[in-house]
Amino acid sequence: MTSTHQVLHQDAVSAKLPLDRGPYECLVTAVLAWTGTESLPARDCEQLALQLTGHAREVATNVRRLAARLPESSGRRALADMVLTEADQRLGTPLEGTVRCVQERAQVVRSLYARLDRLTGQSSDSTAAVPSP
Repeated sequence: MTSTHQVLHQDAVSAKLPLDRGPYECLVTAVLAWTGTESLPARDCEQLALQLTGHAREVATNVRRLAARLPESSGRRALADMVLTEADQRLGTPLEGTVRCVQERAQVVRSLYARLDRLTGQSSDSTAAVPSP
């Protein structure tokens, strides 16, 4: 399973396909809303964590690409490097079939999207894009 996932991830990155952000943001929101009373089978948790890991790696690739365009002395680049380092560390831990593992991967996706938005000048607040009447 992992080798197939890795190949798909590399193909998406090399093809520079746009991220399918909406469904993953919904998944992240749902996963982070879990209170700890949820009980999912370990295989389901592993699959969710695997999906979030693959997507996080795609987002990290975009953050890395945008950060590399900034001057080395840029504060925005330094913050991106910090977020990327933490993401790499967290994504490098073995997958577990637990809700906690899925939530940790969801937090990584959320932090990477927040950094991506800052690098592209976008707001993650959906109300910011709505013009006032």
